[in-house]
Amino acid sequence: MPSNSRKFGDIGEEASTAFLVKHGFKILDHNYKRPWGEIDIVAEKDGTIRFIEVKTSKYKLDSNFRPEIRVDWKKQRKLRRICETYLFDKKPPENQQWQIDVISVILDDDNSIRDIYSIENAVFEREY
Repeated sequence: MPSNSRKFGDIGEEASTAFLVKHGFKILDHNYKRPWGEIDIVAEKDGTIRFIEVKTSKYKLDSNFRPEIRVDWKKQRKLRRICETYLFDKKPPENQQWQIDVISVILDDDNSIRDIYSIENAVFEREY
């Protein structure tokens, strides 16, 4: 039985999948897992593979907190590693373009979508 946080995350991932499809993405994979990490959604658009990290939070009045802030340098390092593993496993063409995006989902108290937006190419090769 999934935990409450997993159910909460599933709402964000389902909303993100619908958002991506609506914007012309082809969904390739969901929840690709290895012991060192997980990719929420793998999609493709315009010949580029997009590894998508979904962050979901509840709306809080008078708060400037955005879910994507939780993709810190440690999470970025894990994301790069799991994306490289995915590419190694799936063996796309050697010159395959890819990037890591983040989708931020904010829910109202009734778990309806209040806000959803995509941050493209949110994780870079270099750490700053």
